[in-house]
Amino acid sequence: MPTITETATTSPIGRQTPRIDGPFKVSGTAMYASDFNFPGLLYAVPVEATIANGKLQKLDTSEAEKMPGVRAIFHRANIGKIFRSVLQPPSSGIADERRPPLADDVIRYYGQYIAVAVADTFEIAKAAADAVRATYTKDKPNVNLDLQPENEPETVETTHGRLKRLQSERGDPDKAFASAQVKVDQTYVTPAETHNPIELQGTIATWDGQMLTIYEESQAVFNLRSVLAQMFGLPKENVRVITKFVGSGFGSKLWPWTHCALACAAARQLGKPVKLVLSRRMMFQSVGHRPRTQQRVRLGATNEGKLVSLMQDYLNDLDILGGYHENCGESTSYFYSVPNLRVHWGRTRRNIGSPTPMRGPGAVPGLFATESAMNELADQLKIDPVRLRELNEPKIDEGKGIPFSSRHYLECLQLGGERFGWANRNAEVGSMKRDGLILGWGLSGAAWISGRFPAQASVELRDDGSARVACGTQDIGTGTYTILAQLVSDKTGVPLNKIEVVLGDTSLPPGPISGGSLVTGSVVPAVFEAADNAITSLLTVATTEPGSAFGNRTRDDLAFESGRVFAKADGPAKGVPFSDLLHRTNMRLVTGSGKSEGTLDDKKPKVSMHSYGCHFVEVTWQPATARLRVNRVVTVIDGGRIINPLAGRNQIEGAVVMGIGMALLEHTIYDPQNGAPINSNLADYLMSVNADAPLMEVHFLDYPDTDVNQLGARGIGEIGLAGVAAAIAAATYHATGVRVRELPISIEDLLTSSILT
Repeated sequence: MPTITETATTSPIGRQTPRIDGPFKVSGTAMYASDFNFPGLLYAVPVEATIANGKLQKLDTSEAEKMPGVRAIFHRANIGKIFRSVLQPPSSGIADERRPPLADDVIRYYGQYIAVAVADTFEIAKAAADAVRATYTKDKPNVNLDLQPENEPETVETTHGRLKRLQSERGDPDKAFASAQVKVDQTYVTPAETHNPIELQGTIATWDGQMLTIYEESQAVFNLRSVLAQMFGLPKENVRVITKFVGSGFGSKLWPWTHCALACAAARQLGKPVKLVLSRRMMFQSVGHRPRTQQRVRLGATNEGKLVSLMQDYLNDLDILGGYHENCGESTSYFYSVPNLRVHWGRTRRNIGSPTPMRGPGAVPGLFATESAMNELADQLKIDPVRLRELNEPKIDEGKGIPFSSRHYLECLQLGGERFGWANRNAEVGSMKRDGLILGWGLSGAAWISGRFPAQASVELRDDGSARVACGTQDIGTGTYTILAQLVSDKTGVPLNKIEVVLGDTSLPPGPISGGSLVTGSVVPAVFEAADNAITSLLTVATTEPGSAFGNRTRDDLAFESGRVFAKADGPAKGVPFSDLLHRTNMRLVTGSGKSEGTLDDKKPKVSMHSYGCHFVEVTWQPATARLRVNRVVTVIDGGRIINPLAGRNQIEGAVVMGIGMALLEHTIYDPQNGAPINSNLADYLMSVNADAPLMEVHFLDYPDTDVNQLGARGIGEIGLAGVAAAIAAATYHATGVRVRELPISIEDLLTSSILT
């Protein structure tokens, strides 16, 4: 099987490339949203509800308003009109919390904003916010962990439009399960998790008449522009969103949150720029989280291991007013071959802030359940879990009845097993030991969507030999700046250090959201077309403008390669650098535009586009102290062509470490008395740190998927997290004999192990 090698390449595509934005970040010159400053800038701090269910009866702002330096305390009576936004199909105007801030006096979750203090300094604004006194009538909040489905119709409204709750069905899964020779019927639970990117969320809002400009760490600047235009009754062209750098987001910065509208409304009222940056505690309350999920998975199989039935019934919790759906069944219908299948889902409302996508939304908790069930089935059958997956490899996407564009899952398992040494596994629980520790080995498959969002780009070739590429997408820390530079360098021959990449601004050609691991796949066709059109313009200049050395040629006589224009008959060696050509014709630059259409809204796709992978995990178990540690991970990814293997490995390694946190540590806990997130800080919310990182091997298969784009590149930011928790749970069982079906795996779970001596 082809794999990514470390051999040198003359093309920047496939070359290990340090990020071109790295020097800006390590030198402190990269400008994040809250770094911008303006004359007369004021500071805003929200006032938060200290109950999760009830009604605001009275708001006393008198003491706060008397404080020196306080400009205003805004509340429902004086904030001014903020309209409710609406989803604009197919994919504009998206917001998880659509209720405008301060729209009514009903409190639906702890930390809901009830006012905002604005002052000359942050310290004064914080003191003023703390001085506001609120009186409530309150009821006991519902943050119950046991999820039972709401009585919803079979077609419901969600954040992204109307969806059927019967997600996929074929055959007669109930009958097939009832008659199956071997059965698994278990419920798997994943907890609420909070994103916790390094950069806190915030907004700087400025008005110039009816023109609104905001600086925001957004993963989707054009969607944010659409929502704000609606909320403030403005044409879209009157709203500009700027996002130069993002200190990570993991999905929490995809869609607009109410603090942004508060900052814009306060700036409008005061006629001054306003900066509002959330605290870490606020990040646990009002800017989303991965919801709690509860999934019943039923597998029926023959004694030989062939699946005959698969049923997945899953629930997620959500806020009182919202429509969030955690798509846990995303990969279920196509991942394995099974003639009888049903995937059905429901939701249950709680007094919590709205959930939102978190790295690998849907598929990550979904694969924890289905891959854990597959591992349990393998144990019941006493069959190697790799062999079980081989037996159930599909020939087509059975959910849609169409072929795969590219699928090399079995090769992932083969290479991963070889690199991990899986053939040496003893399947007996607690049987493998090394250095006084018990070893546990486990594995899981991984899958994630692929495709394209619509994208546009522009490329300039300049008379100093440099180039500029612009696209209104964002770089959320995943390497998009570098990818665009590599694409332009490949097309034009301009070195990376002479390419300016401009992103994160709604004044640029519209670009895709930084979500779904789809930016890379989306921008390739647009950037390549823009570069081709810039080169076409250059060839036109070469044959039509005075001063050119090719004035006696036609455009068809000429070609462009490695930054040189040349006559086809003479070859590149006798060509002219494009900078010289522009100098001679007295031109500063030529430009080209490009665009590509999206694929995700295709109602009748011809192929099923996904990425695949697997994780092989080793844990060590120290019975005397009940200490479990992830010791070694081998991951293999079938992600199409990898444009930058260096950044690609960074992405997968980071995802694996995040998966360790999901399996063993992360859990947002809500107080049943007042509905507040209890562990709303980085001391009490446990995440993986450097000391938790295991030995890691990451391998990429090299199968370009040209149904996605001409390079065959797919995004990989999320697939590295999919399946990690299931592999760790399987390894934990192998080491301890304890089957954990509710994350995170805790010491208390493992104290029931019979292997404690």
